[in-house]
Amino acid sequence: MATGTHSDASRAGTVLAFDFGTKRIGVAVGDTLIALAHPLATIASSQDAQCFAAIAALIREWQTTYLVVGLPTHADGTAHEMTQRSRRFARQLEGRFALRVELVDERFTTQTAGSSLRDSGIAGRAQKRVRDQVAAQLILQAHLDQYADRRSTP
Repeated sequence: MATGTHSDASRAGTVLAFDFGTKRIGVAVGDTLIALAHPLATIASSQDAQCFAAIAALIREWQTTYLVVGLPTHADGTAHEMTQRSRRFARQLEGRFALRVELVDERFTTQTAGSSLRDSGIAGRAQKRVRDQVAAQLILQAHLDQYADRRSTP
């Protein structure tokens, strides 16, 4: 998996980001040119084949250049069970789709997404449909902001 060593030219284009969960996977889309992320979809399936088929369709539709996966850790940065599951998911994406996958720190994104949705008047069960894709948007926006900062630094 990539750690940011690729040239900016090889990273330009459309990016899909994933907020991996065991019940739902939030998906966001963005573009390195405009550095703006948008919530896209929530994949809800406990069967790997269905999840990866849905991801394959999104990759084809958006002609994705590379992928981003949120890497959850404890508040102090130490790993836990979902850290390892997210790393495994990232390796599976890289292997199945032959696309580079970058891991991005996702501490507190789900909570931040929930707060943002509540502030927007979306609460309770209504959040469930979109919270994971908004979390993926936050993950991707953080990545795109770092990407834009690296491009603008001489």
